[in-house]
Order: sequence, then structure tokens, then C-alpha cells
Amino acid sequence: MNSGYLILYHKQSTSARTRFLRHGHGGICGIDALPEDALLDPTRGDDDSTLTTHPGMLLRNAENRLKLPRGSLESDLGFRCRVVADDTAGDVHLAHFVSIDPPFEAAHHVGAAFIDLTQARGLPSTELELLRLAYEHVLG
Repeated sequence: MNSGYLILYHKQSTSARTRFLRHGHGGICGIDALPEDALLDPTRGDDDSTLTTHPGMLLRNAENRLKLPRGSLESDLGFRCRVVADDTAGDVHLAHFVSIDPPFEAAHHVGAAFIDLTQARGLPSTELELLRLAYEHVLG
């Protein structure tokens, strides 16, 4: 399991329409897929003794994969989750696209697509829970 994952979203500045990036592997956590047996850590990584990964490298990797310029993604401070699989933990970070419109072509180029919340019904339960927490964070 990776030490870090990103949930990427775009929020329209005029309408507040929020869409999440569904990766080519079918999930919203990326860039690599969560393990099938991944579970949300009930502490969400809020344990003071827990070290976390910094999202900077994850943001740069996502921008490179999508062939977007540096600075196209910004991390959402205050969102912190952790998933556990096979006794290994991985942090889940939230980041948003800073462009006025979602980069549809860049997503399509790598087999990904932007989805509305209602289009996420088929996700595994762990990803649905992460999506719910991310959406609550975005709404404030």
C-alpha cells in the first residue's frame, strides 16, 4: 500500500458545482488505487503520535500524470484521513483544481473523468466514506 493518496475535486466558482476526479482504475483515491481490503482508520489519523505524509509530492505527481502545469492543484488544509490495509497505513489528502473549469481533456487523456456525487454509487464502501468526508469538508 502507498503511504499517501489524493482525492481531487473541482468546485465551480460561480455555481459551487463540485465534481470529483474518478481515476482510470475506477476509484476516487489516487493516483494508485486503494487496496480492496482498505478500511478507514476510525481516528482519521488524528492520533498525536501519528506521523503523516506531506501532500506536496502527491500534488506534483498528480499534476505530472495529468500533464498540468505546476500549481494547478492546491492542497485543502484541515482534511486528514487515514486508511489501513494489511497492517499498513496510508494518509488520504484532499486537493482541488485551481482552474476556472475542470481540466476535462487532461482527465480524459489518462482515462479519468469528473463525476458528480450522485455518480459515485458504485464505489467501494471505504471510498464512499472518504468521499462523504471530503464533501463535508468542501461544503465547510
